Amino acid sequence: MTAQGDQVPTVTELLLARAEDADPGLVFEGRQWTWAEHLRECADRAALLRSLRRPGPFHVGVLMDNTPEFSFLLGGAALAGAVVVGLNTSRRGEALVRDIKLADCQVVLTDSRYVELLQGLEIGARVLDVDSAAWHVSAYRHQYAPLEAVPATPDDLLMLIFTSGTSGEPKAVRCTHGKIAGPGRMLAARYGLGQGDTTYVSMPMFHSNAIIAGWAVGLAAGARIALRRRFSASGFLEDVRDYGVTYANYVGKPLSYVLSTPEKPDDADNPLKVMFGNEANARDVEAFATRFGCQVVDAYGSTEGGIVVPRPPGTPQGSLGHLDPPLAVLDPSGAPCPPGEVGELVNTSGAGQFAGYYKDSSADADRVRDGRFWSGDLVYQDEDGYLFFVGRTSEWLRVDGENLGAGPIERVLLRHPSVAEAAVYAVPDPHAGDQVMAALVVRGEFDPDEFAEFLAAQTDLGPKQVPRFLRITARLPRTATYKVLKRTLSAQRWRTPDTVWWRPGRELEFEPLTPSSDPIRLDWGARSVRP
Repeated sequence: MTAQGDQVPTVTELLLARAEDADPGLVFEGRQWTWAEHLRECADRAALLRSLRRPGPFHVGVLMDNTPEFSFLLGGAALAGAVVVGLNTSRRGEALVRDIKLADCQVVLTDSRYVELLQGLEIGARVLDVDSAAWHVSAYRHQYAPLEAVPATPDDLLMLIFTSGTSGEPKAVRCTHGKIAGPGRMLAARYGLGQGDTTYVSMPMFHSNAIIAGWAVGLAAGARIALRRRFSASGFLEDVRDYGVTYANYVGKPLSYVLSTPEKPDDADNPLKVMFGNEANARDVEAFATRFGCQVVDAYGSTEGGIVVPRPPGTPQGSLGHLDPPLAVLDPSGAPCPPGEVGELVNTSGAGQFAGYYKDSSADADRVRDGRFWSGDLVYQDEDGYLFFVGRTSEWLRVDGENLGAGPIERVLLRHPSVAEAAVYAVPDPHAGDQVMAALVVRGEFDPDEFAEFLAAQTDLGPKQVPRFLRITARLPRTATYKVLKRTLSAQRWRTPDTVWWRPGRELEFEPLTPSSDPIRLDWGARSVRP
């Protein structure tokens, strides 16, 4: 995300450039620090981290919400040559132990909100509570430490950030100084952000979206960073107005959540200029921009960061951007896919900003093959070369011998005015392959006959794409970064207390699915739908 020929900065360089900056740098729950004060805190944390270092990888786990301490520790790690391991606050028990051990954390820094999650667990690392008296004593001993920085290059590791784990166990992605600082500087320049702006970071800072598209943008711009402990749909507009937010980032469903709050006639009366993120649907992007009077840019992005898709002016709604070399859409054999044909998005020139997974060479080999970076994302291009997302390679559905992607089906389902959220996934066919199932969050009562009429009227929905099963649910299972856990939905199948409708035959008619109406002998299991 840095233009060719530009020198990629490091996070350390961006920090040191703010060392004497008396402009506002960080604001949180009524407290404010100038950038110079922020650097003073970072220097103190760097000294403290050095005192904690033990033999082995200098990896520091951070298990906390978006607080100033997270920002100070991230800056302190950059100055000290340490690596911050962002630990997902929604992980529990052995799953959390697994992440900490995989990342070789020497110490885990947490706070009073999450320290209990670590009690009784054999994590093989020292645990320090930053809200405890012991921590404050240690921090006091390292006050006014010299502002010393370990030399860093763009290729040096700064963070380990775990993938969301929507299709398997999370993998620790190596995030270098360049991968964080380069895009931060680029986005700040693209949107003209400077010292008079405020960037808003409410997405979890253990995830790449918050760090790369939020925190680093504010740092590179010298803007004020407004931290929100955790995202709040009801508190979003109030924060934007109170802090004078001009730029904010998101990933997943936050646009939809904010749009679900009561609409007021003065919603567009706010300072927000740009909302930047990824994975929102086209309907929410348009509605958010109209309601709040800002530009919404939904860009292609992944934790791995191996691909950047250009988005020139005039990019069609719903498109990821334009397919330009060295990007290509390839089939599994490596052959190019013609327009309209689904394939995997590939960077043919190499790994881009992907620096590999930590301690997972097999996953590295799956991503980088024959000198190409395979994104794991299924797309197709139209006749004009614009890309459209279909789904992850793990979201292929094999229906009657034909490969289908979940994305196009979800986009059709979301056209229905009563459908707020939709997730399409595979369930087993009793003979071979898959059948299409969709979980829907709907507004009001669900009318299966009316919905069948709606599906019949969608000319771009093929017969094999029409869902066989419809699960009407109050909420979709999501990760802490608001991504739908389709592997959970697929594993649950029809074993749910939610109402499930199905089409017994080829006709577009839905009826309730119950054990007594089941001619294909489904595996109901212990948690069946209502009898």
